[in-house]
Amino acid sequence: MNTHVSIARTAALGRAVRVVAIYEGLKSALVLALASGLLTLVHRHLHEIAVRLLQHAHLDPAAKYSRIFLDAAAHLQDSRLVLLAAAAIAYAVLHLVEAYGLWFHRAWAEVLAAGSAAIYLPVEIYELLQHATGIRAAFLIANTVVVAVMIASLFRRRRAAPDPVVIGAAEP
Repeated sequence: MNTHVSIARTAALGRAVRVVAIYEGLKSALVLALASGLLTLVHRHLHEIAVRLLQHAHLDPAAKYSRIFLDAAAHLQDSRLVLLAAAAIAYAVLHLVEAYGLWFHRAWAEVLAAGSAAIYLPVEIYELLQHATGIRAAFLIANTVVVAVMIASLFRRRRAAPDPVVIGAAEP
């Protein structure tokens, strides 16, 4: 293979890994914002907030999905809000660490990114087959691209690595 082509492909793959790092960082920021929003709801009367949201959106509170939303808000406890926020923060921290590792081209981050994106693929395929929407297709495509980029980067890293030295082997 032409050396210039190989170098160009390696550089393009490095840029793709950086794009995934930015994507993961942005997802983390969004989840952290949602978690902080959940924490602001602790010790608040959620049913009143839910009713105001429905009124603001000009939705009928007696409609089926509005009732489900209002019932969920009425039964949501502070401990559950804190638990949801804690889970969201843990998710965000994991993906921030992943983004950091990807930005600095760490192999462990590529493995983590491939695994964390691949774990969603079966569910996303199932959901897309049940009810196809553009957003579901976009998430499936995004996670498939992340897995493909990470696998390609890991293979490139493995091909570029020197053969491991066997400890205790006789030298020629």
